[in-house]
Amino acid sequence: MSSLVSVEHIDNIQIITINRPEARNAITVDTAHEMAAAFDELDARDDLRIGILTGMGNTFSSGMDLKDFARTGKRSVVEGRGFGGFVEAPPKKPLIAAVEGFALAGGFEMMLACDLIVAASDARFGLPEVKRGLVAGSGGLMRLPRQIPYHVAMEVILTGDMLSAGRAAQFGLINVMTDPGQALAEAIKLAQRICENGPLAVQTAKSVVNRGLDFPMDNMFDLQRPLIAHIFQSEDAREGSTAFAEKRKPVWKGR
Repeated sequence: MSSLVSVEHIDNIQIITINRPEARNAITVDTAHEMAAAFDELDARDDLRIGILTGMGNTFSSGMDLKDFARTGKRSVVEGRGFGGFVEAPPKKPLIAAVEGFALAGGFEMMLACDLIVAASDARFGLPEVKRGLVAGSGGLMRLPRQIPYHVAMEVILTGDMLSAGRAAQFGLINVMTDPGQALAEAIKLAQRICENGPLAVQTAKSVVNRGLDFPMDNMFDLQRPLIAHIFQSEDAREGSTAFAEKRKPVWKGR
């Protein structure tokens, strides 16, 4: 993998770092494909339980690289997976965004596609597309109103103005707010807490939550039942119960 994206592993955690600080970690088509490959690795490897997406330097991502688009005519998308190689098809395993500095346009949409968010107190977010006569077509228009109050989301979307980390935290968009420079370290701590739990259960829980958002109330349990049945027959479920009875830490197998 080239220097556009760096990948490292800490125990069961995969850290994916966008490595274009000279361009505020703007995403080119090549960057998107490298990110997609990293997410494929995350889902394919049994020893990896969770991912962290971050940016090199003091910026998460400024979105699509407009200079690269002007030069190549190619948007920063991967077919079937969308911007950044994942906004339309996120990994099956949990993904944490560790945000320093700016997360703007497609960068903000990548953040919104993550399952949890750790952000520095001076981070700033926004969807400035309308200021350029465009719209946020990589999930921002659909995800943001689901994640913060409707009227606040509409203010961000329709004005194109930035949202501070402090204000975002007030509306529950951020799980952990840190001192500047500490977002990745705190994201690793959060990931380690999740890694203590059964990996099959964690992955299933993410799937049910995301699919369940669209379940109608009158038959949501009927729709959920086949999605979780395998959990109660799993080795991990037996191990979790046995470990509880024996007052020890469980040894998960992910099956």
